[in-house]
Amino acid sequence: MKKMGIARFMSSFEGRLLRIVVGIALIVIGLAVVHGTGGIILAIIGLIPLVAGIGNFSVFAPLFGGRSSAKDLQLKPVPIKVVHSEHPHRRYH
Repeated sequence: MKKMGIARFMSSFEGRLLRIVVGIALIVIGLAVVHGTGGIILAIIGLIPLVAGIGNFSVFAPLFGGRSSAKDLQLKPVPIKVVHSEHPHRRYH
């Protein structure tokens, strides 16, 4: 199916890279070429694929049969090590 091919591509490393490049291109074109209100709007629109690429999620993936949530992307939590001081009530000056 054509839809699954698009969703699979967009969830790949190349799809993520494409989203980042398109986002940066839209921001640069908006701010350096178009100027004015239209340029600002184009730059703001460029933030969507840029953030989606950096965050490794796709805003439009569900439309093409893909997944977009962090759970679906199988993100793993980062373990946090809690360090307790020897004297929790002691103040340092």
